[in-house]
Amino acid sequence: MTGPWWREAVTYEVYLRSFADADGDGLGDLPGLRARLPYLAALGVDAVWVTPFYPSADHDAGYDVVDHRDVDPRLGTLADLDRVVADAHRLGLRVLVDLVLNHVSTAHPWFVAARAAGPGSPERGRFHVRPGRGPRGDQPPNNWPSIFGGPAWAPFGDGEWYLHLFDIEQPDLRHEHPEVAADALATLRFWLDRGVDGIRFDAAGSLSKDPDYPALPAGWRPGDAAPYSDRDEVHEIYRRWARELASYPGERLGVAETWGGPEVLAPYLRPDELGQAFAMDPLYWPLRAQSWRDGVRALLAATTRHGRLPTWVHGSHDVRRAAERWGPDGARAVLLLMLALPGAVYLYAGDELGLPEVTLADEAIRDPVYRRSGGADRGRDGARVPLPWTEGPPPYGFGPAGSTPWLPQPAGWGARSVAGQRHDRTSALALTRAALSLRGTWWHGRPAELTWRDAPAGCLAFRRGPDGPTCLVNLGEAPVDWRPYGDRVLLASAAAEETLPVRATAWLV
Repeated sequence: MTGPWWREAVTYEVYLRSFADADGDGLGDLPGLRARLPYLAALGVDAVWVTPFYPSADHDAGYDVVDHRDVDPRLGTLADLDRVVADAHRLGLRVLVDLVLNHVSTAHPWFVAARAAGPGSPERGRFHVRPGRGPRGDQPPNNWPSIFGGPAWAPFGDGEWYLHLFDIEQPDLRHEHPEVAADALATLRFWLDRGVDGIRFDAAGSLSKDPDYPALPAGWRPGDAAPYSDRDEVHEIYRRWARELASYPGERLGVAETWGGPEVLAPYLRPDELGQAFAMDPLYWPLRAQSWRDGVRALLAATTRHGRLPTWVHGSHDVRRAAERWGPDGARAVLLLMLALPGAVYLYAGDELGLPEVTLADEAIRDPVYRRSGGADRGRDGARVPLPWTEGPPPYGFGPAGSTPWLPQPAGWGARSVAGQRHDRTSALALTRAALSLRGTWWHGRPAELTWRDAPAGCLAFRRGPDGPTCLVNLGEAPVDWRPYGDRVLLASAAAEETLPVRATAWLV
C-alpha cells in the first residue's frame, strides 16, 4: 500500500501544559517538549500533535485564543516553536499544531471592540450576535445549549447576545464574514510557512451555523443533529483550506476533530477535503466483540469509499483516561487492536504509561466544564495531570525540583513514571514500545481489507488481506486457545502461554 506519510501514522498527542515544564512555572512549555523529543522518537511514534500554545486568557487551558499567530510567553516563543519543529524533523518526527478557529477569547481584540461598539455595529458582525427575546431582550435568543453546560448565549447587557458553543469566555466566530475567513486563511498559511507538517482543526464541525438560528425541537438530546454542527457550509470551508494545504510541499495533513459516527466523519474525507477525521465513537464502544466488529466494518466502509482510512483515537485530553474507560487490561488490548487495524492511530500522552484517571479535589479543578455544570460534571482535568518522568521526589521530573505543577500530581505518581517503567518488561511502556516497533514490520502498509476469521464467542480475529499475521482479541468470559490462529505469539497485551486471557489481544504468525 502506498500513500502519504500520514495514511497509517501513529501520532502522539502532547498536551503541552502537562508534558514537560522547563522553567519551573508549573506549566509545560515548548522548551520542555523540545527536551523530551528524543523520548518520543525512541517510543516509535511518527508524529507529534501539540495542543495550543497561543496567547490566551487561560479560561479553557489555552483553547480561548487571544492571538492565533504567536506564542504565549509562559509557554515559549516563536523561536522555541521553530526549534521544536527543526529538532523533531532531525529525529524523523512530523509536527502537527492545533488551530482553534471556531472561537476566540473574550480578550481577543475583535471581541473587545465588539463589546464596546454597541448593538448593530460592524464590529459585532464577526460574531454570532442576536437580539434577546422578551420585552426587554433579557432572555437568550433561542434554546441552544453550551457543550460545557448552561445556555450557549451570553448577554452583552444592551439587548444583544453572543453565541458561545463552549465556555462563556469563548465567543464563536462567524466564518461567513470576509474578515474572519481571510484571517483564518492567514493563520493557516502562517503555521504552514513555519514548516509544520499538519493542522488539527479543533471543533471542526462547528464553523457554520444555520443563519436563521432555529430553536431545537422538544426532545432534542446531545448527539442529535443540530443546526450548528457539520453543516454543508462547513465542508466548503475545508475544501478551501485543503487547497491551501495541497499547495505546500511535503504532504501536509489536515485532520478534523469530529464527534460522531461514520456518517459524520466520512464527508470530511472526500478527495478534495481533509486527509483524516477523528473516529471518536470507539472511545465509548463497550468491550464486546460484536460491538467492535460491527463498528470497525462501518468505519472502514465509510472511509475507504473516499480512498481514506479510519483515524483511530485511543485517548485524548477531552475524555477520561483509557485505563479508566476500558480498565487497564482493556486499554492495552484496545491499543494493540487499533495498531493492527488499517488506518492511523492517535495516542494520548501518558497512556503509553497506563496512567489512571486522577480524582482531584474540588478546589484543584480548573476545567470550565466543572463550573458551567455547577459541579455535576467534574470535567477533564483528571486526564490532564502533569506527566511523571522520574520516580521522585515531586514533581517527578515534570519540572525542576521544588516547582509546583498547574494541576496536583497524586502521591506515588513516580511509580508510574517513565523511569519507573523503563526496565520493566511487563510495563505499559514496554508493551507500547514493542507494539510500535512491530507495527512497522507486520502491519503498516498491508491491505486495508480485513479477512475475518472464525472465533469463539466474545472474540474477534482478522488478517489484513488474505495472509500475514492474525490479530486475536478476547473480550469474552473465558480464556481462549490461541494456537489455532498461529504458530507463535509476536506480542500480547497480557501473558499468553497456551491461552489468551479475557480483555487481551495477541498478534500471531
